[in-house]
Amino acid sequence: MTSTFPTISISTERLVLRPLDEDDVPALAQMMDDEQIVAWTAVPHPFTEDAARHWITEYAPSERTAGRGLDLAVTEFLTQRLVGVIQLGKTNWHVRSTELSYIVASWARGEGYASEAALAVAQWLFTDQKFERIELRTAADNTASQQVAQKIGCISEGVLRGACMARARAEDGTWAETRTDYIVWSLLPEDIEGAGEQLAESGGFTSYTDWN
Repeated sequence: MTSTFPTISISTERLVLRPLDEDDVPALAQMMDDEQIVAWTAVPHPFTEDAARHWITEYAPSERTAGRGLDLAVTEFLTQRLVGVIQLGKTNWHVRSTELSYIVASWARGEGYASEAALAVAQWLFTDQKFERIELRTAADNTASQQVAQKIGCISEGVLRGACMARARAEDGTWAETRTDYIVWSLLPEDIEGAGEQLAESGGFTSYTDWN
């Protein structure tokens, strides 16, 4: 029997993490069609509303149903504006481990949203889902992503040489792929001891019962 993540809503001091919804299509398309996201991810460029709709209605539900992962919209608590996405993938239910990644909209960077959301998901995984390991992989030159990993307590475990394909602007304005290294990070339950009180004070997490 395949294990799957439950539908969930996680609240922090400033954010609400919830399942992606079709109402997110315009904001998701706009967020993903950003040069920094194109550079460090494998998303298609330009990223259209059709691509966003496919992600929300087909890809994300199939990943959760198959037990491979979970995609959560990260929204501002006060405005409900989409500020990013947290993804869990390559989940191993026997080992109780998963890979975590995060994307933040260009207008929301520098506010600490990525680390706040990632820490909340990690705490939920360790306490509610009884996971034992979270892995992150950051491109060698993606210092912003590395800072998030460090901020939430991740430990750098090593380098996967030549394992990442990044993208950069060519002289003619087109995108060209370039090979680089991955830095592998891990987070274990003991790495974020004390974070539970912070999450509890900010509202904790609640089940999402009305999402398919």
